[in-house]
Formats: sequence, structure tokens, C-alpha cells
Amino acid sequence: MDILWFIPGHGDSRFLGTQISRRATTHAYLEQVAIAADALGYTGALLPTGQGCEDSWMVASSLIPVTKKLKFLIAVRPGSLSVTLAARMAATFDRLSGGRLLLNIITGGDPVELAGDGMFLSHDERYEVTDEFLDTWRKLFEGQPVTTEGKHVAIRGGQLLLPPVQRPYPPLYFGGSSPKALEVAAKHVDLYLSLGEPPHMVKEKFDAVRRHAESFGRKIRFGVRLHVIVREREEDAWAAAHDLLRYADNEAIAKSQAMLARFDSVGQQRMAGLHGGGSKDDLVISPNLWSGIGLINKGIGTALVGNPDQVAERLQEYADLGADTFILSSYPHLEEAYRVAELVFPRLPAWVNRVQSADEVFHAPIPSTWQ
Repeated sequence: MDILWFIPGHGDSRFLGTQISRRATTHAYLEQVAIAADALGYTGALLPTGQGCEDSWMVASSLIPVTKKLKFLIAVRPGSLSVTLAARMAATFDRLSGGRLLLNIITGGDPVELAGDGMFLSHDERYEVTDEFLDTWRKLFEGQPVTTEGKHVAIRGGQLLLPPVQRPYPPLYFGGSSPKALEVAAKHVDLYLSLGEPPHMVKEKFDAVRRHAESFGRKIRFGVRLHVIVREREEDAWAAAHDLLRYADNEAIAKSQAMLARFDSVGQQRMAGLHGGGSKDDLVISPNLWSGIGLINKGIGTALVGNPDQVAERLQEYADLGADTFILSSYPHLEEAYRVAELVFPRLPAWVNRVQSADEVFHAPIPSTWQ
């Protein structure tokens, strides 16, 4: 089991939908979060991308020397970068970090933001770009000159002269819920990542990707992206969850939902369908799964809420569906990195087995019941 954390390159806070308790996105703070995640045994960290974020490549590069084992999951947007430039960037980062790069393939879901970056393609056309981009990507990492003339991607004599540490290339992660996304994932990527939906909805997507992958003669790994709000007592966890929205009034929620409504991302639409868009009430959509964060935030809008045993049990349910990777987060990210590691990790047998087999010791203790 791989458990990744989150580097809040778009800022951090104790409360959503307000500037109250907003933390400045300084390098010193991002460094604290990265060092904590590294020391606590998280195998990697996701970095956000977009107009409202510090550039993920620059942030991750600056964190290489202050971490030892932590891998960095960095976004690549096909169509925003040439495939050869992206390949050189990835290979360089992987070499300089000693093989600590993971790549998050992003097609984009906000037409307004994409237009600001010079991309004016429809939803399905962006997946065509991604398909051609990854076809060419794989050829470049074979080390030979590549010429391709696609509808969207064309290069002549492109070549990657300096290879990465990880062969044939750093692992490719990818999330998307549309039929086009599922097919691209099955054809190209190493790990398909689902947002934290109720288990029966996640199972449907995992099963669909498996079927597609089999048609390409491939096997694929699976992961789930979730927030986690865990306390020793369940009632305290729910109090903490509701406290996140303390200052998120109806005006703030309506403003956020109006912005999210312009997205053409099917995954974002599915998140919106879980909370309904307007009320702080009736947001428990599955045992211990709360959709309140989606009232304010884009992307992942759900959180597992409960005591350590409940959160571990819910994570195990996703693992039983085939997920071997979890990307977790919570607010604020520094303190909650410790809380999740100390309370939840020791209750996950797969994590304990990984640590013991590697003969590693982290701050989170392993109860005698698992030894």
C-alpha cells in the first residue's frame, strides 16, 4: 500500500470559503509539510496545478534537497507543453531526485482557465491530444529518434538523449470519469486514480478500466484520492468536519458552485452530484464519507470522517476493490499529516507490512497487535 500526502501549493487554512486563518504559501511552510510527510512514511506527495497554484514543477524541484524518500506527483498537461519538452523535464527531475518523480496526466476541466493558457479544444478533443501525446511519449523514452504526424501532436526527429532513473519512464497517474478518459487510462497509464466516491461508484469505474485494459493486453493499478478527517472519537471528527465550513456562508457556497458549473469535467460533475450544491445538511453519502468540502473546493470534494478504526475500515473497502494507492489530505496539511499517520497508518495491515519488510521506523507507532 502506497499512501501519498498533499503539498498545498494553492494555500492552506483551518477553514474553507474564507480568508480567516489563511496561511501564506511560503517556501518555508511547504518545506515543513514535505519534511513531515517524508519523515512520517508517506511514499509521496501530490502537488496541485492551475492558475491559482504555485507552479508544481518549481515547488517540487525546490523540495528535492530537503527530503530523502518522498516522491513528487507532478502534473503534465498534454497540449500545454510540447511532448519532447515535457519528456526532458521529467527525465531531468527524475535523475536529479534519484528516481522520485511520479507524473499526473491532466487533461483539464475548466474551459475558462484552459482558454487563458491558449487551449480552445473541446472535452473529447483534449482526450485525443492526451492519447497522441502519450503514444509519442512512450516512443521518446525508448531512446530513438521519433517522427510522428498526428492530428494534434506532430514532431520530426524528436529524441530524448538523457534517460530517467525509472525505466522506461516515471509512473503515469491519471484520473477521469468520462468514457474517453477511461479508455485513455486503460491504454496508456500505470495507475488509474478515482476521486473519493462511494465504493459502489468507484467499483464501476475500476471494472470499466480493467475491461478496457484487457482489450489492450494490459494490467493497470488503481488509486483513490480522498480528504481524511480523523479524531480519536467519532463525534470529534464530525465536529472538526463541520468546523471546516464554519465561515462558508450561502454567498460563498453559491459563488463557488457558479464557478464550478462552468467545468466540463465529468469527474467534477460527479462530485457536484454528491452534495447537491446548496446546503450544508445531508452531506453523508456513504458510511463515514462526507461531501461537504465539495461545496467550496474544486477537485476532490469528499472526506472520510471518523475515528481511526472507521477510517481504516473505509480505506480497506477501497483496497478490497483493487486500490493499492491512496492520496490523502486534510486541513491544515501540516498538523493533519501527523494526525493521519499517527492514528490511521498503524491500523492498515498493508502499510504495516510494507514498513516492516523495509525495516523502516517512522514516527507513527505500530501496535503490538500488528507485530
